[in-house]
Amino acid sequence: MAMDPFTWSHWYAIGRLEDVPEGGTRKTRLLGIDIVAHRSSGEVTVERVEDHAPLAVQERYGHVWTTFSDEPKPLYDMPEFDEDGRRLVTAGCVTVRCSGLRAVENFLDMAHFPFVHTGILGEEDHAEVEQYCVEMRADVNEVWATKCRFYQPKAAATAEGGQMTHYKYRVPHPFSTILYKTCPIREGAWDLVGLFIQPRDEDLCDVHSFVLVFDEENTDTGLLHFQQTIFLQDRMILENQVPALLPLDPRRELPTRADASSIAYRRWLKENGQSFGVLAEEAVG
Repeated sequence: MAMDPFTWSHWYAIGRLEDVPEGGTRKTRLLGIDIVAHRSSGEVTVERVEDHAPLAVQERYGHVWTTFSDEPKPLYDMPEFDEDGRRLVTAGCVTVRCSGLRAVENFLDMAHFPFVHTGILGEEDHAEVEQYCVEMRADVNEVWATKCRFYQPKAAATAEGGQMTHYKYRVPHPFSTILYKTCPIREGAWDLVGLFIQPRDEDLCDVHSFVLVFDEENTDTGLLHFQQTIFLQDRMILENQVPALLPLDPRRELPTRADASSIAYRRWLKENGQSFGVLAEEAVG
């Protein structure tokens, strides 16, 4: 199994806070290593199963996070989680048989909206992806796509009728991505939708998703069902992609103009020495 310092240096979500209840245990796997989480007297501990070595832990953004690194990179900041009036709904874990990097790339792809999420995030009569901006933010080592616009019949659970939705995509971590999208009920605000991906193995991942929204109308169950509907449609596509690992060579999967964010993401992974979850013959580092 390939491993690289970039992958090793990050924090990873391994479940929601409620997935490790008081007195409970969550057994799972991260980067090919079996781990177990416990909660006792309100405190979560995580250890490797093989040798019982304790791992660092933090609880943020509604999830439990851990890392194998002794000197991990700081977990990326999302100040929106501290804003009054927002609601956090976590959608739980969905296991997907593909590289977690594939799941990030699919999340960045607007071109599939009309064909995979027909009648919700897109429709075939509005299939064109307008040109948008992509940038590598060197100061924080993140990929951003901005000035994204796409017509959507139902952009969010709160939306009434179709609208031109404005997007910003952020990739602050090889296995995490956040979407900032037009809030249908609050002018000038952005709703957040994100994926915290737990790479269990190179070709198997658990996807932990969330929405952080201004919404006083829908129940948590309604928001949860909306989000799960979208991702389960994506899951079918992801598990049928060949190869399951992500190619970094642009000659293998020919890009189009709509793939600008994917091209930047793959370039960013390559520049950072990513090899876990990447085709072996193209791995670097």
